Amino acid sequence: MTGKNQRFHLLYKNVVASFFIKGYAALIALMLVPLTIDCLGTLKNGVWLTISSVLVWINQMDIGLGNGLRNRLAIHVAHQEMEAARKAVSSTLAMLICIVTPVLCLLILLTLSTDVYAFLNITQADIPELRIALIYAITFICITFVLKFIGNVYMGLQLPAVNNLLVAFGSTLILIVTWILYINGKATFLNVVIANTAAPLIIYLIAYVYTFYHQFPQLCPSYHLVNLRSALELGNLGIKFFWIQIASVIQFMSINLLISNFFTPAMVTPYQIAYRYLNLAMVLFTIICMPFWNATTDAYERNDMDWIRKANKKMNLMILLIAAVMTLAVVVSPWVFQIWIGDSCHVPFGMTVMVALYIFLLIVSMRYSYFLNGIGALRLQLYMTIMTVLFIPMSYFVVRYTHDMLWFLGVMCFCVVPSIVVNLIQFHKFLHGTAKGIWRI
Repeated sequence: MTGKNQRFHLLYKNVVASFFIKGYAALIALMLVPLTIDCLGTLKNGVWLTISSVLVWINQMDIGLGNGLRNRLAIHVAHQEMEAARKAVSSTLAMLICIVTPVLCLLILLTLSTDVYAFLNITQADIPELRIALIYAITFICITFVLKFIGNVYMGLQLPAVNNLLVAFGSTLILIVTWILYINGKATFLNVVIANTAAPLIIYLIAYVYTFYHQFPQLCPSYHLVNLRSALELGNLGIKFFWIQIASVIQFMSINLLISNFFTPAMVTPYQIAYRYLNLAMVLFTIICMPFWNATTDAYERNDMDWIRKANKKMNLMILLIAAVMTLAVVVSPWVFQIWIGDSCHVPFGMTVMVALYIFLLIVSMRYSYFLNGIGALRLQLYMTIMTVLFIPMSYFVVRYTHDMLWFLGVMCFCVVPSIVVNLIQFHKFLHGTAKGIWRI
């Protein structure tokens, strides 16, 4: 990367590659929905969706090391500091192992000693093998937590399409194994959970060997290069990312859990069907805009604000396209759901509209946060996570007095708006060179 033309060229190559890869991954995800419902039924599928959303928080336990590594690698590569880049990779891997080991032990202990059935609002008769399924899921996800840092390495090298490819391979393997279980009549809750959590782990194990022993041996982690100071620097860079991630995960995790407890576990399934359908717009957005994150880091390090202004105009056009696509998606949703899942589950149209609004608001907020993440201006985003803290009590009081799912979804939308306003103001202050004080950090 030596200039703005090469930066756009690499960005466009990754956008095109990601379009096909993520499009394929989205198709696999859509195929998994009716297949998993057929395997488990509405109730067990809702329980699995709730469990998986709760376990997502494990992926955020890296205290921001993954995103810290991502930004640090982009800086080291921009300045041709490959030895420093390898030290950062080695230190990150070591720290991730240290973080996940006690987490794994604690979660298994909690699974064995607490009433997980009450937590999920079900009885033991519903899913007798729940505890053993949770132990397998926790173990595989914790190991994957360490190895998935390979994706951050590729994103730091401005190759996010490769990270998307790894995710797509994992989803494909899940689909294949689940389908085999289904046609053989062995699609129990335990087997489906193992398929969903072990498949991505297998892909990352293969990717680790390929990446560090074939593709980029100059970045191969080494015990001798582990440096606590380097790890702490990554932690300092990433700790803000960590708290922002934790806040988003708490909200994402709590949505399924709150629906399960405020209403029933079965209600998680129609919500997730609407979410996964409309989340295709988020997929489209991230395909095109995710590469801007590290390209922005590179441009900002080189003081190339002209490139950033041009990128901003392209992002504005993307938001208009997303709005049009989502409007059309909502209008045709009843027919899409009928073709996709048939009569196995009913998704109310009002729920579809509210989920669409929620996802669009997230996209608008992310449109500005990608730029702010790229230059490390995270303090205000960190402050805005207070809305996540307020989300659960607000949801409780709204549902208590309305007993209405749409009002619950309305609270979700409301909690995103303040972040949009703050991100918008801070972004334009940076763009016009007027960011000072709290607006600059």
